[in-house]
Amino acid sequence: MPAHDLSYVGLGANLTHPTFGPPVATLDMAIAALVEMGLTLVAKSPWYESAPVPMADQPWYVNGVVALRSRSNAVETLRRLHDVEARFGRIRTVTNAPRVVDLDLLDHHGEVRDGEEPPILPHPRLTGRGFVLLPLRDIAPNWRHPVTRQGLTELIAVLPQDQVTRPLI
Repeated sequence: MPAHDLSYVGLGANLTHPTFGPPVATLDMAIAALVEMGLTLVAKSPWYESAPVPMADQPWYVNGVVALRSRSNAVETLRRLHDVEARFGRIRTVTNAPRVVDLDLLDHHGEVRDGEEPPILPHPRLTGRGFVLLPLRDIAPNWRHPVTRQGLTELIAVLPQDQVTRPLI
């Protein structure tokens, strides 16, 4: 499967949604909403639970990564992610606040974007986040960072030791 037409999206939530329920159910519904918008689900990682980064007094997160086939450009794909977040009641307040849904465009067709207009690609914080790298490895073990060309094994090996990310049982 050629990766040049895939978008990788990180999903996370640590609050119960008033309609969809606990984070896993909400994230499953968010994936369904993306598919309804015309994106094709190619792969979905298992769910992980992770401590908040940075560590905070809030519930742990449920995280995963999906591979989506998209013919849209990065700006349009990000708009779709933000549309789903808005539909699900995501309100952006302070950085790293608890949330009912969070959808991050991690990589879009291997594109590199660092200009003024979002999105910045690849996602600028993906390399330091176990809750992104571990599920990404599950669905795209040969993925390489579009800028550094580092593989996932290399990136995971240098994760901060204080991050806790484990499979959700």
